[in-house]
Amino acid sequence: MKNFEFFEIIQEENIAIVYLNKPEKRNAMDWSFWRDLPLVIDFINQENSIHAFIIAGKGKSFSTGLDVNEFTTQFEEFLKPNIGDDRLRFYRFIKEMQSGINAIYNSNKPSIAVVHKHCIGGALDLISACDIRYCTKDSSFSLREAKVAIVADMGSLNRLPSIIGQGYTRELALTGKDISAEEAKEMRLVNQVFESLDDALNQARLTAKEIAENPKIVIEGIKEVLRYSEGKPLEDGLNYVCLWNSSFLASKDFEKAKQAFRNKVRPKYNEE
Repeated sequence: MKNFEFFEIIQEENIAIVYLNKPEKRNAMDWSFWRDLPLVIDFINQENSIHAFIIAGKGKSFSTGLDVNEFTTQFEEFLKPNIGDDRLRFYRFIKEMQSGINAIYNSNKPSIAVVHKHCIGGALDLISACDIRYCTKDSSFSLREAKVAIVADMGSLNRLPSIIGQGYTRELALTGKDISAEEAKEMRLVNQVFESLDDALNQARLTAKEIAENPKIVIEGIKEVLRYSEGKPLEDGLNYVCLWNSSFLASKDFEKAKQAFRNKVRPKYNEE
């Protein structure tokens, strides 16, 4: 597996587990996180043997979010009044930081977040870009940026409304408060709550492997249609899925499905 400073990637057959791997800092997101994440997702996208991936954290917490001390020290030049040229550099810097989390959302390989203990600020941005979210019962979540004088800019404000609705999103963003795992489940931020991290990871593995058994071209189509349809009128989404299936339904895997149905056996996909 390829090596990264902030992340450890472990491949288990046709799934990968991407670990946030700075446990001594509770996986606080220093520059190495923002630098490495787009490269990690690009590696996963390019690796044909990986069909789905899990994002989890090593150590005592999933992540406590942005490493504010490191950020304000290393990038102090952006945090004081200056001229338009420097403002534009800062704008581009923020766009660069966004690119890794956007890459998760835009990947056609499904992603599952597994949260334990803390999921704060940038960590909530991270999991909001994933397809499925699990957590442990001791987890807490916070869209914390308002409490540190920042407008959340890594995707939570943009993605959470379609996950938990406008009301819950505004409550979390405007207060910056913590919510428990059960509250997160109630508002549908997470799919399931588990007793332990091992339990949550084991379920994530099962889910990822079940996804990975399905035809890759179909999984890609599902993600394309879901992304395209978000925020658009129903008719637009229905038309797009018509276009997708009329273009790509006649696949090798669809032929396998037809043959398996006739023979009353379970089809095996993604085989050459």
